[in-house]
Amino acid sequence: MEEKITQMELEKLTPFKNHPFQVRQDEELEQLKESISQYGVLTPLIVRPMADGTLEIISGHRRKLAAELLGLEKVPTIIRDLSEEEAVVLMVDSNIQRENLLPSEKAFAYRMKMEALKHQGKRTLDQVEPNWSAKEIGKENNESMSQVKRYIRLTFLIAPILEMVDQKRISFSPAVALSYLRPEEQYVLIDMMRAEDCTPSLSQSIRLKKASQREILDEEMMLEIMSEPKANQKEQLKLPMERIKGYFPKDYSPEQMEQTIIKLLQQLERKRKNQQER
Repeated sequence: MEEKITQMELEKLTPFKNHPFQVRQDEELEQLKESISQYGVLTPLIVRPMADGTLEIISGHRRKLAAELLGLEKVPTIIRDLSEEEAVVLMVDSNIQRENLLPSEKAFAYRMKMEALKHQGKRTLDQVEPNWSAKEIGKENNESMSQVKRYIRLTFLIAPILEMVDQKRISFSPAVALSYLRPEEQYVLIDMMRAEDCTPSLSQSIRLKKASQREILDEEMMLEIMSEPKANQKEQLKLPMERIKGYFPKDYSPEQMEQTIIKLLQQLERKRKNQQER
């Protein structure tokens, strides 16, 4: 049976609970706004009815925001009666193939889908075939079972460290190792990283993990591990964030600032060479 498309008031639509995918006001959203302003919302939002009379968005959070910013009052929707688990699976599958996903987005999406699959009565499959749900998610997303489980480990990081992973200030493998530290140990570590302006290498992260698992990791040992020189460590130029952040948009990450500074220096170098050739 063909599903009915209904024009629904934006005020009746609510975001999915614990939606793991960020809705950023970036260039992609600007392109979406331009498309909607010209042609309207071409792909209906998928929503499900809730007990309080609202409609929870399963797919279409970015389309809703773009429509709101354009001043639209209604958007096309498809209403489906879905269980909590069915809604989670569809929500993740509708968003997981997006480009430029942050590690945290993929991590929480994988975890939500794995828990939903287990609650759908498929828990026995995991009992018969260990890690069935991780294998299933990996197969659907062209990733190994172990990589899916490594992403899920990131959800055990405290928010400040996970943010550093998203900003590419901490690499994926060290972050997975750090996720095995207890939360109180992670808070000590983030304070140390901020004070010393450093991040742990993979070997340091593994040592921290092993010490935590042996329950011998204290602040003194953590400082000793973090103070060790990293292999192939290169000299770096460090700029105080408060001196330069005023020159960039508020949502710029340190990596974006670095890339912009390098581009400007390259432009200055080209200009200098052109002047010398005249």
